[in-house]
Amino acid sequence: MAEEIAESVNEKTNEESQEKPPVKVPEFKKPLDKMTAIELREVAMEIPGVTGAHAMKKEELLRIIKEYYGIEDETAGKGKKKVKKAAATVHELKTQMTQLKEKRKEVRAAKDRKQTDILRRRINRLKRKTRKTAQV
Repeated sequence: MAEEIAESVNEKTNEESQEKPPVKVPEFKKPLDKMTAIELREVAMEIPGVTGAHAMKKEELLRIIKEYYGIEDETAGKGKKKVKKAAATVHELKTQMTQLKEKRKEVRAAKDRKQTDILRRRINRLKRKTRKTAQV
């Protein structure tokens, strides 16, 4: 019984290997993802068994072409994911603002104009953040 199963598996793998001979990937002028839908349609029309390429969208055309030529998706796993910062509450932002205002008073007393301007800009930035977080 085990021999029969092994033979049927071998037959299926032989049939699959005979059905799809290795297809040589043609040299494209530019990457597939950068091609327009019109250019992709032209490439898809050359693939045997593809019908209705004129009605397909770019994503469908890319999937069919990559599947036929055995091209792995290059964009998967590439690039950096943006890490979203934890949104601070309005209360936390306002406590930071009060701390900066106290520092600004000290710096004004020391007559440090440059540091005063830096703190003023930081306070204004925090004010904008509080307005944005209050809207959400």
